[in-house]
Parts: sequence; C-alpha cells; structure tokens
Amino acid sequence: MTSDPKREVLRHALATIAFRGGIALKDAPADFAEFRVSESTRSPAEILAHIGDLIVGSHYLFRGDFIRLESRPLPWDEEIARFFTGVRELDAFLASEKPLAHAVEKMIQGPIGDALTHVGQIVMLRRIAGAPIQEAEYFTAEIVPGTF
Repeated sequence: MTSDPKREVLRHALATIAFRGGIALKDAPADFAEFRVSESTRSPAEILAHIGDLIVGSHYLFRGDFIRLESRPLPWDEEIARFFTGVRELDAFLASEKPLAHAVEKMIQGPIGDALTHVGQIVMLRRIAGAPIQEAEYFTAEIVPGTF
C-alpha cells in the first residue's frame, strides 16, 4: 500500500477493471473478437484495444506525458494479454511513491472511468452475440490491487 489513500482508491478502481474485464473476456467464443452489432460499431477486439490504450495512456499521463494511442487490435489472445500487462504495469507505478502528474480524480473521471464503461460494452456484446458471461457477485468479490 502507498501512503496516499487516493492512490489506493485508484488502484482499487484499476483492480475492478481487471476483475470485471477478466469476467467479460473469460471463455469468449473464438469468433467473438470480430462480432459486430452493425457496420458502424466497434468489434469487441477494437473495444479491448481501446481499453488497453486507455490503461497504457493513463500510465503515460501519470508520468506527465500526453500521447494519443489508437492501436489496431492484436489477435484476441494477445490483446487480452496486453490488457492485463497494462493493468499490472500501471498498478506497479501507482503502488510506488513516484509523483503523479495529474489528480487521481481527473483520471477516474477520464480514462479509468472510460475503461470501466467499455468493459460493460464487452459484457453487453457477449449477451447480444449469444455468449453471455457467467453471473458474478461484484459487491462481495474480493478485489485486491496488485493481484491480477
């Protein structure tokens, strides 16, 4: 734990994204990555790539660098790995005492909140695609930062 309670809340939010993201991605059918509701919507692979960009971009922002990431989706399993790697790396940074270039509140209302929203989109697309996720008890789940 860090000495900053706001950082710990942010770490918990990040761990929640990892937890919920893990549920959303677990046992997805092989063809799910390219599923589309319509031609004008993102595929799950594109959404997951965007989530990865938000997580990696947050790491840059906290270090004081603003970059715009617009990654093309990797193969599904690689994109999932990228997501969890990004979460682990950002969490390690937040667990340190390194200074944050931006307020925790701004990050929660911006990229971290956005990432959580997009995890929900993947869950919704799973149901639409006929492969709903398993039910989970989010409130009672033991979500611990740094354990992904």
